[in-house]
Amino acid sequence: MKLKHRLSENALFWMAIIFLAIGASLTFYQQGNLALTASSMRIFQAEGTASHLSGKRQLPIYCVQTDKPQVALSFDAAWGNEDTQALIDILARYNVKATFFCVGDWAEKYPESVKALHDAGHEVMSHSNHHDHYNTLTAQQIVEDVTASNQRIAAATGVTPTLIRCPYGEYDDHVISAIRSMGMEPIQWDVDSLDWKDYDAGTICKRVRDKLAPGSIVLFHNAALHTPEALPSVLEHMIREGYTVVPIGQLIYWENYTIDHTGRQFPAQSE
Repeated sequence: MKLKHRLSENALFWMAIIFLAIGASLTFYQQGNLALTASSMRIFQAEGTASHLSGKRQLPIYCVQTDKPQVALSFDAAWGNEDTQALIDILARYNVKATFFCVGDWAEKYPESVKALHDAGHEVMSHSNHHDHYNTLTAQQIVEDVTASNQRIAAATGVTPTLIRCPYGEYDDHVISAIRSMGMEPIQWDVDSLDWKDYDAGTICKRVRDKLAPGSIVLFHNAALHTPEALPSVLEHMIREGYTVVPIGQLIYWENYTIDHTGRQFPAQSE
């Protein structure tokens, strides 16, 4: 009898274990389903957001659609300052006005050069405050950085920048939206001289010559090794081809415009 009693107790014990195991399995399965559902919802929402954004991608201005034989020269000023005055002198020789995008740190370090650029009639615009990667910053951080850069430039020129070139040419939707929320226009380029790679003057000139078209924005740097040597040939080619070189602020449309998927800015069609 004692043996039968112990067997009954053992049977009840193992039945209880089995029921607990089944209950735990059901709970785990339900939780797994809920987690899978939540994960699926997150994936769906992310895909929906990506799809929405891809239909409204924010782009800077790379070039301009125009019937006028106009182009713009731009120079990024972020590091050295050895050639700034030489560039001013060369541009003056050809009676050309350009756009210089200056980093705030550079402007504070070389305020006399910033003022000289402005006094020579060139546009002095923003290239950020510290040359950070804007894609890694929040919209508020971008606004604060651009504001600080603008203040440093305005301290030397008396004029607050209205254009900006993002550091490294990097941007995404939130970067462009933050910049335009300030009433500023972000500017890229469609003709890259690649002067920063220290190509010789002939190679730099050929790159610009081969890619130039009405409405082009050309990228140079103020401290590249062979830019002062290449610039006269570039300007002479532009003059021979009948181009007028204007600052970017005079080339672009400030209102009633559209930008296509390549970054080309078009005037809005009148209805």
